[in-house]
Amino acid sequence: MNMYFQLGQEAATELQQLGCNMDASLSVDRDAEMLDSGGNRGGWIIFLFIIGTFMCLTLAAGGWQSNLIVYLIQEYNVKSIDAAQVSNVVNGCTCLFPIIGAIIADSFSGCFPVIWISSFISFLGLVLLVLTATLDSLRPPSCDDGLSLCETPSESQFAVLYAGIALASIGLGGTRFTIATMGANQFDKPEEQGNFFNWFFFAMYTASVISFTAIVYIEDNVSWGLGYGLCALVNLIGLLIFLSGSNFYRRDKPQGSPFVNIVRVLVASIRKRNVLLSSRSEDYHYHNDGEAKMVPETQSLRCDFDFIKSILFSCL
Repeated sequence: MNMYFQLGQEAATELQQLGCNMDASLSVDRDAEMLDSGGNRGGWIIFLFIIGTFMCLTLAAGGWQSNLIVYLIQEYNVKSIDAAQVSNVVNGCTCLFPIIGAIIADSFSGCFPVIWISSFISFLGLVLLVLTATLDSLRPPSCDDGLSLCETPSESQFAVLYAGIALASIGLGGTRFTIATMGANQFDKPEEQGNFFNWFFFAMYTASVISFTAIVYIEDNVSWGLGYGLCALVNLIGLLIFLSGSNFYRRDKPQGSPFVNIVRVLVASIRKRNVLLSSRSEDYHYHNDGEAKMVPETQSLRCDFDFIKSILFSCL
């Protein structure tokens, strides 16, 4: 994790070498950015809440996602190539949804509501998967693997199955990395944030190993209903753990949409792509203090993109 902080520091150093002075509005004042009116919040007191929640959610996600292809083939008579395509779509969505969740958290609501709402959504999805695994009416008749005369699921059976998968995927995407951001924001010192991320990734891989082995073994050798039931149970436990620490969390204050400045950069680059350097102050970037900064627009664009790059490195 030290590598990510070094990358962020290198990006910030590069900005200074470019002569890019950040707006005063972009400077981070933790007292102003955090809603900390409840006394002592944040710090290591929230460590067990965050890590416990994340381990439970990772166990639940790994238990259903890693064995999805086998479930579709064995229980829904789906052809192997179709099952692989469904699994690929699910994996792609769970990689895309964290971006959407991060935008919602940073721009509108903060991390706390995104995490608990996403955890509840994933719990609903797992409940539907449990129902598909336990109720015969939600599955087609069993069929030996390899036979071409296997009965395909009905539209209603597919609807319940895909609804459960979709809800579980949305919930996973909303919590996967948003909870990491919220955990890091509980600490003021980079050293403490680094230690948190070390434990965070340790918890993630530990939970993944348990889900890929123990829960998958239960699904394959004992019962799909029991395996998915355990996933739903640990998901619910993780949600309760997270909500139980609500009085101790340091809350993020939404900062507005990050795409506004990106759009401004793109529009300015198109409008001024042929502008020659001049001595007129209106041809240069202005800061909030009203003083013209003699930085050409092309260099200003580079500064904005490098600032975005430093933020991305710091948030990985």
